[in-house]
Amino acid sequence: MRSIENVSRRGFLKVAGIASGSFVLGMNLPFATAQAKSSTSALSHELNFFVSIASDSMVTLVCHRSEMGQGIRTSVPQIIAEELEADWQKVSVVQAKADKKYGSQGTAGSASIRNHFTSIRQIGAVARDMLEQAAANIWQVERSAVKAQKHFVVHTTTGEKISFGELASHAAKLTPPDSKTVTLKNNADFSLIGKDVKLVDLDDIVAGKAQYAQDIQLADMLIATIVRPPVVGGKVISFDASDALKIKGVVDVIALKPRSIPVTTNPLSGIAVLANNTWAALEGRKKLKVKWDHGDKQHHDSSLFSKQLAKQVNQQGEKVASKGDVYAHTYNENNTVEATYTLPYINHSPMETPAATAVVNGKKCTIWAGTQNPQWAKGNVAQELGLGKDEHDNIELNVTLMGGAFGRKSKADFIIEAVELAKASKRPVKVIWSREDDIQHGFYHSISANYCKAELTTKGSADHWISRNAYPPIGWLWNPDAKVPDDFQLALGFGDIPFALNNLSIEKHAVDSFVRPGWVRSVACINNGFALGSFVDELAVKAKLSTRQMWMNLLGDNRHVDPNDNGFKYSNYNLDLKEHPIDTKRMKDLINLISDKAKVEEVLPENQGWGISFLRSFGSFVAAATKVEVVNNKVTVLEMHTAVDCGIVVTPDRVKAQMEGAMIFGLSIALMGEISVKEGKVQQSNFHDSPVTRINQVPELYVHIVESNAPPGGIGEPGVPPVAPSITNAIFHASKTRIRDLPVNKVFTV
Repeated sequence: MRSIENVSRRGFLKVAGIASGSFVLGMNLPFATAQAKSSTSALSHELNFFVSIASDSMVTLVCHRSEMGQGIRTSVPQIIAEELEADWQKVSVVQAKADKKYGSQGTAGSASIRNHFTSIRQIGAVARDMLEQAAANIWQVERSAVKAQKHFVVHTTTGEKISFGELASHAAKLTPPDSKTVTLKNNADFSLIGKDVKLVDLDDIVAGKAQYAQDIQLADMLIATIVRPPVVGGKVISFDASDALKIKGVVDVIALKPRSIPVTTNPLSGIAVLANNTWAALEGRKKLKVKWDHGDKQHHDSSLFSKQLAKQVNQQGEKVASKGDVYAHTYNENNTVEATYTLPYINHSPMETPAATAVVNGKKCTIWAGTQNPQWAKGNVAQELGLGKDEHDNIELNVTLMGGAFGRKSKADFIIEAVELAKASKRPVKVIWSREDDIQHGFYHSISANYCKAELTTKGSADHWISRNAYPPIGWLWNPDAKVPDDFQLALGFGDIPFALNNLSIEKHAVDSFVRPGWVRSVACINNGFALGSFVDELAVKAKLSTRQMWMNLLGDNRHVDPNDNGFKYSNYNLDLKEHPIDTKRMKDLINLISDKAKVEEVLPENQGWGISFLRSFGSFVAAATKVEVVNNKVTVLEMHTAVDCGIVVTPDRVKAQMEGAMIFGLSIALMGEISVKEGKVQQSNFHDSPVTRINQVPELYVHIVESNAPPGGIGEPGVPPVAPSITNAIFHASKTRIRDLPVNKVFTV
């Protein structure tokens, strides 16, 4: 149930931090995602975002979502300004603090636009309607005789016009109309949506003036670095801080409280060194002597675990969805393909590592942090401080820019660390994570194994399809007995196979967990997309068809697919399946588009090859094509393309940037992405042994955006899943070596 209200100016200014404004609107929204429901269900949700218009006609728009490089602090206001008929040059943007008034503020799941597009438009349309009504009242004419145009309301008969600033005080006295009754613009009339506008933070970012979590400076502030348990679940037996305290600038050494599994997203135990400067804090940490009880996870070996998972998925598992009967069938070995695909643990590795600053004065707490989920973090802080529900307003959480996140900063562990240490030291404390901290103590994309089997048909397609997967579920963070992914996770490119199959079995396996799993950009679509995209290519090779043709044959007739028909509880990324259908025509059109644009069927030298792949995820359709060269056991990526059909595009340049970033992110995963664990400890420590894609490894990147009037899909994550299989498929066509176990650098030099 949505409602829009003319909220008090004073209340708005207090929340938004705006100096002046006379016309203020707020809007109620339901929660957008299942993740938001699970993490903030205890919070009531009132105001989501606001429009403020000052007497000088400057419009201030509040963005309730977190900016981490994806451009959301531009795109959300751009949508509001479109319906408001605001002049973009007279718009300023304010970042919302964590506040239940905004409903869901969780910036994850590529959901900010796809889940809120209509609602965001409505807030602008309601404001526009009120300005128009105010002008009609002044002119004493019918409402239909006026129209908002570029920061003015115009009398359509006389041409007379009044500025938004002049109308603001009059509009503020009106009762807002029901948001469901306001008329939204026709898509053809968009003047901002679909156009590139400059990022609102661009000038400050380029000039080095933008403030990130690492940049926060307060008077009397201490810098804290923390030695954390090298094995999840480990605890401190004893520690000697005498040498650390001898380092000039070190002020104190504090033991964090021990925390037991389930670890949730709280910090693990550890020893913090607090100092007057970063150098002293890091040097002091080196001098600590800590004796650990590593707990029962200390025998974990990721290499052995990967083999265990691969063995599991080669056996029949628990049914997720099915159609027909794949087990009564006698397979023709000459026409049957089966393969097992594995991925290691993968780290987020954002360029800006986690950081948070906290000040605690009694029950009052002020925080500055780059967080993807500010209200969830605020709730965790309240629990840490022992505050009741009616005391949450004692916490002020200021959301900074983030230098990348990819899911890592949806967790609040680093924020809780800062709060705990600020409370203990009675001084402002900024906790900083080093790169080593980030790589060795994060939340990782789960190690995984996927199995696929199918028999080719006489029509160049396949049937009797079996898909299985096994990986530690994210639910283990809250429930140590959780051993299988829930249906929402299984919906990510696994339970929603779109092929025209008469016989299908989709199965899962139960596994244990040893490190903290987390949402990494596109989550389980990474491993499921790698398996699906690779297996289609293998079927094509077996059938002696082009990979493009195999996709066409498998997808079959143009239709809308409903995975629920196979007995699977399909969540469709929390989107209405009728508004956001699994549309095989859009899939085929996109695969044909990228195949044609990249010329993937061109004749190449013997040591070169093209690979393509596709996955629909988060409501968007994305295909990837990659050309590689394999010479002297070295893989060189020569060219990469991505084609995306994400429905209505708000800011084309942001979509292009997200697709380019996804290609580079996918390159890292495919070529080098691996976190290995021995004796329960992460083996990698920095970019020298946990590398990300370097500039010399990045080829020419091409992005092809499909023009569409379909409802918007997600954009932050969908570009990632098809990239890795497009690379490994290309490697096969260049070298005849099939990579089924990522990363590629286990086989080739990259």
